[in-house]
Amino acid sequence: MNFWYELLATEGISPEDVEKEIGLFKQFLSELPSRALNLGIRILLAVIMLLIGIWIIKIFRKILKKSLKRANADTGAIQFLDSFVKIALYIVLVMMIAGSFGVDAASIVAVVGSAGVAVGLALQGSLSNFAGGVLILLLKPFKVGDYIREDSKGNEGTVIEIEMFYTKLLTFDGKTVILPNGTLANTSLVNVTASDFRRLDLTVEIPYDASIDQAKKVLNKLIDENPLVLQDKDKVVVVDALNANGVAIAIKCHVKTENYWTLRGELLENIKLGFDKEGISIPFPQLDVHNC
Repeated sequence: MNFWYELLATEGISPEDVEKEIGLFKQFLSELPSRALNLGIRILLAVIMLLIGIWIIKIFRKILKKSLKRANADTGAIQFLDSFVKIALYIVLVMMIAGSFGVDAASIVAVVGSAGVAVGLALQGSLSNFAGGVLILLLKPFKVGDYIREDSKGNEGTVIEIEMFYTKLLTFDGKTVILPNGTLANTSLVNVTASDFRRLDLTVEIPYDASIDQAKKVLNKLIDENPLVLQDKDKVVVVDALNANGVAIAIKCHVKTENYWTLRGELLENIKLGFDKEGISIPFPQLDVHNC
């Protein structure tokens, strides 16, 4: 033992310092089980707090949704507020769990505040999308269930969800298109279903040797007898153009928005059947080749 003391003395370490360090190490070993137990209890309590917090957040969101539905709030507003409340409550839950480990909530707020500028610069797009979502809910250029077509990329579909940062569209072929709210709030778009009715425009050609009056009689009969056509709105059947292959006749009538595509398909089919019955053909492009 004296040998080790002499060796340490050459390094400038006194026996008293060695004894002190050994005492501190023994104290650490004696306190280690209790500290590990305390840490384990804290981790267990944090897990329990997390599970309970998640459960409370789910219950609160359900209550919020039901309350907003009873108040006849717009579906898009309900979805937006739900996503906002979800994120806010999870942030509060994380801060509470951190506080259970001795982390001061004020320190967390100070750190978040000091990093706010950097976070804001890094999340410019997300903040723009959030602001766009707020504008959409306030100005209501469209709502859940509307069919829209935006001009920036030509995306179109039925609005199925309006979230904090993105709006989801469902296309005719069943695809889900996710568009940033910032883009929708800063670009022109067409809300196809904003009105209760739409005007249906169709154009059909007949040969030059066919009777225009006879063709118009067939077309007028079709739109007069179809129950989907709004008879109290303007209905027009007129010659629209004289094309290279025949005379173009335009059909214009109004229909309820939800019946637009049904009426369009019915009219196209019945026009072909009606023309066939009257012996009126529909011309197609022809190319005459002469041998010299």
